[in-house]
Amino acid sequence: MSKITRDKLAVMSVQYCQYSFEYYVESMAKCGIKWVDFWGGLPHYYRLDYDEAGAQKKLEWVKSLLEANNQKVAVYTPETLSYPYSFTDPAKETRDRTVDFFELAMKDARLLGTDKVFLNSGCGLRDVPREESFERLIESYKRIAELAEKYEIDLVLEQLQPYESNLVLTLPDIQRVLDGVNSKRMKVCVDLVAMEVAGEKLSQWFDTLGVEMIKLIHFADTYHYILGDGQLPLKEYLKTLEDYDYQGIVDLEINDSIYWLDPHSSIEKSLAWFEKEWQ
Repeated sequence: MSKITRDKLAVMSVQYCQYSFEYYVESMAKCGIKWVDFWGGLPHYYRLDYDEAGAQKKLEWVKSLLEANNQKVAVYTPETLSYPYSFTDPAKETRDRTVDFFELAMKDARLLGTDKVFLNSGCGLRDVPREESFERLIESYKRIAELAEKYEIDLVLEQLQPYESNLVLTLPDIQRVLDGVNSKRMKVCVDLVAMEVAGEKLSQWFDTLGVEMIKLIHFADTYHYILGDGQLPLKEYLKTLEDYDYQGIVDLEINDSIYWLDPHSSIEKSLAWFEKEWQ
């Protein structure tokens, strides 16, 4: 049985969106975190600010900074939840741009030293029939999965909450995507906050999909709060991960804007809970 220890924890850099990337790396070093969920958004890194040579130079700098602090990129998370990207927009030009951006993301992931690129469904237009948007979602994902085959990248898909999306919200929605795309490169991230909102159990996900399909866990308390500050059964989650011999990364997504002023403390407090309640 695989133990969930600090060595399996990562932290998504998006919660440091009001600080430099150097600050984030230093914070991770102080916290003893060696795995990075590298968020592709300003002010840290946005691919379209660079030509190909410039992107390579920037990402080589990112990787060298991480290596100097004994850190590695576990997953690359390009920012695509909102404008100007959409997998499901009725305009083909928008969908094409989104697919093209994911090809750039796959190239970036390789430069960063990871074989995992994160994605979610975004939201279909709520005044358009959901089925139309879901069909376009599957079409876009098939195109992206073909690129993932080429670049040998695993796509790690998470579910969202109803205020974020009208598409992939539940385990059955995830299963529908997996069946529709039918690619060995399409894998799964379980967002535990969204899972609880859907009234599901983590054991259901493992029983339905199998442990090999689940490559990432988004771990946070209620509303993506600091660990221990909400009402979610965090220790039950960790026990389930160990019971199913989960081998992947547990990604701290302490991503509420109330922590943007002092993200370092939010991670320190979460790790203090982890050390006290679990280690």
